[in-house]
Amino acid sequence: MSGVDAPAGWRTLRPSRPAAITAPFARLARTHALSTAGDTLVATALAGSLFFSISPDAARTQVALYLVLTMAPFAVVAPLVGPWIDRRAGGRRTMVVLSAAVRAVVCLLMIDDVGGLLLFPEALTVLVAAKGYQVARASLVPGLVRDESQLVEANSKLTLISGIVGFVAAAPGVALLQLGPEWVLAAAVAVFVVTTLSAYRIPRTRVAVGRADPQERAELRGAGILLAASAMAVLRTVVGFLSFLVAFSLRADGAPAWWFGVVLGAGAVGSLVGALAAPPLRSRVPEERILLGCLVFSAMGALGAVWQGGRLSAATLAAVVGLAATGAKLCFDSIVQRDAPDANQGASFARFEARFQLVWVAGAFLPVVLPIPLTLGELLVAALCLLAAFLYATGRRISTARLTATVAAGKALAAQRLAERSRPEAP
Repeated sequence: MSGVDAPAGWRTLRPSRPAAITAPFARLARTHALSTAGDTLVATALAGSLFFSISPDAARTQVALYLVLTMAPFAVVAPLVGPWIDRRAGGRRTMVVLSAAVRAVVCLLMIDDVGGLLLFPEALTVLVAAKGYQVARASLVPGLVRDESQLVEANSKLTLISGIVGFVAAAPGVALLQLGPEWVLAAAVAVFVVTTLSAYRIPRTRVAVGRADPQERAELRGAGILLAASAMAVLRTVVGFLSFLVAFSLRADGAPAWWFGVVLGAGAVGSLVGALAAPPLRSRVPEERILLGCLVFSAMGALGAVWQGGRLSAATLAAVVGLAATGAKLCFDSIVQRDAPDANQGASFARFEARFQLVWVAGAFLPVVLPIPLTLGELLVAALCLLAAFLYATGRRISTARLTATVAAGKALAAQRLAERSRPEAP
């Protein structure tokens, strides 16, 4: 409109923001980015710490002991305290704040314990706090978007943030690692302090007003959701199993600490690709097929890693599993949103996320307790994913057949009743 005055009140149109990006959600996204950066720095610090300087057998004993001690309270308390926090305004936000604050304090303590055995319980306490944050975040998302149709998009954005920030934060972490793991932990303390302050800006939300009603429980126990949850649980188990399998395999082979960073980076890149690929793929392919494909893809990746061999195969498999687990999680969220429309999404996602975190721990525990060779572990991953894919496909087929039979029986009964009503009465 050059040379012409704009009408009174006319304003230049600004491009609309993506549907899931609201001010409250943006605050959660910033907090999530900071939390991811802090966790990445902690993982980088551990790569140059006591974990890589003592014997593998001693490390296994310490990790196994503290993994049980730290996760047992989480397994018991989460199902009991979780529903109460869901019905309390601001309860989940409080969990996010406390999780960040706990990690800041523990990382500060870890600076003085890098060379001592106290590092193990402190590191696993950070891990538990991070898992608690993930559960709280999963339940916060539905209350911070405009409507439930934006849940998958919102979760996809958070996953993208995890992949990008995790990859970017690894660079300064590795640079500081040259000065010593204490410097990396000091940076993590600063990041978690900022995370705590950022978490206070997340709006107070109440995830659930009351207990789940019968209709909600029935929807969440539907065949489609239960099958999808089982498939997702297998992939989360594989992620936990693979994380510690590779860590101890690198230890046993005497690999440099930077290889641990390579594997972490590969997993982050895989998650990033999964978050980018899942939404457009979901618009063309049903969620169930994508979920099945993720299981098969993981199995093929594990078999390829067995054939390739070496440390590079572990990094490749980490990328494949990261991609599959991320894509499957977005599809699972979509299935719950679609098949359980009357369920409280925040409370439902929180319950499922808590279960997924527990199976992650179960998967992690096996390679910690048993000295499993890398090749054997990769074969176990392939076998488990193939079995899960077979059971998921079979279960879906049986569920579809039963649904078809039920619908057909209902139509036949309706037709019979209509015929009886239209039949002329005898004189």
